[in-house]
Amino acid sequence: MASDHTAVVIGASMGGLLAARALSDSHTRVVVVDRDDLPTLPADRRGVPQGRQLHVLLSRGREALEELFPGLTQQMRDLAVPLMDLHGQVTWYNDGHVMARAESSIIAAGMSRPLLEYTVRSRVAALPGVEFLPATEALGLVATPDRQRVTGVRLRHRDGTEQTITADLVVDACGRASRTPTWLGDLGYDAPAEEEVRIEVTYVTRVYRHEPHHLGGLLGVLTNPVPGAPRAGVAGVLQDGQIAVALSGVLGEQPPTDDEGMLSFAESLAPPQIAEVVKSAQPLTDAVAMRFPASRRRRYERLRRFPAGYLVVADALCSFNPLYGQGMTVAALQALLLRRLLTTGDAQLSRRFFRASARVIDAPWAIAVGSDLRFPEVEGPRPAPVRFFNAYIHRLHIAATADATLGAAFLRVVNLVDPPTALLAPGTVLRVLRGFWRGRGGARRVPESPRSTHPGS
Repeated sequence: MASDHTAVVIGASMGGLLAARALSDSHTRVVVVDRDDLPTLPADRRGVPQGRQLHVLLSRGREALEELFPGLTQQMRDLAVPLMDLHGQVTWYNDGHVMARAESSIIAAGMSRPLLEYTVRSRVAALPGVEFLPATEALGLVATPDRQRVTGVRLRHRDGTEQTITADLVVDACGRASRTPTWLGDLGYDAPAEEEVRIEVTYVTRVYRHEPHHLGGLLGVLTNPVPGAPRAGVAGVLQDGQIAVALSGVLGEQPPTDDEGMLSFAESLAPPQIAEVVKSAQPLTDAVAMRFPASRRRRYERLRRFPAGYLVVADALCSFNPLYGQGMTVAALQALLLRRLLTTGDAQLSRRFFRASARVIDAPWAIAVGSDLRFPEVEGPRPAPVRFFNAYIHRLHIAATADATLGAAFLRVVNLVDPPTALLAPGTVLRVLRGFWRGRGGARRVPESPRSTHPGS
């Protein structure tokens, strides 16, 4: 790409930061705009309300961030971030069945969202040509007279002054609050078709002081919601001697935030380790609740017309049920994609990016939506392949109680290392069938505790 090119990224959350990193290789100036004041230390901020919730960076996401920021994994180690073997150091209760543990190369990072975002933002800020415009709101797009190309963005600073930045490329990384469908309409373009799967997740996170005996000396434990038992929970060790507990419910099931209610909710889950932390650990923060109504995918790749010089990335393109932890990993994969596409120039960039990004999104979307569609209350089509795959995965969970190879295969898929189709390899199918028949009757299945009668639960 020619020199003296300017890009503007709207949004300084993880999606915007990663897009800025990708653009820094091909643009001499990259301006990152955000409505918030950006903290100079790891801290929560208004524009990232999910920042106070438990985050675990999936294995493929960590690898992608390492590609974008060489040495980041070591930087995490230096910050005392636990790098956990998701198969060997985490106990998984899948559909109530305890997955056999084994040492693996599926390594995730357990760190708070503010620390991760601050670390990445610091790396981006150190790149040549990158600048930040905090306390600034994007008002709309500027385009050529024929409206075929976006040429910049109109901004308003907190003091009320307005500014227009001319740019060769503008990127919307505003997340679910993206105004691109409206801005496209202002320019005479159609809004994209949207797919939405309502799951009505409520999740509550609280951080405690970590003690060596928590989780039986391991680094994490997880149980998933299933039809008839819409509660779930995760506990994971973080940096600085902390451990976070996240309690969640789907389809209107709402975890409480008071001490008694949280303990009662935790005791209703299969893993006893979560309730142990809630009952015995020293709280370091208040319990914070957040709601997520629906997974949403905007199909920009299906639009026949789209202005040149403009892109949409990360959650503004597709936002996933947060229980599956896919958002940051998908954003990192999109950043790698964008960087690769720009090595051949910006001709037809939006068409190339949206089509290739749709392929990046397909697998995690299938995982998240397919899993949510197990619940009969969730509205959406259930073609035969979805019903078959859900039934097959349930059998895999039973077989994986005694077969660590199947557990590893499952974790590689949920960590976006392998596609879901990898679980249908002939050898894997055979292991599932053998293990399922041997494990019928609930081998190593932990029954759910009695449901809490706490009025807030």
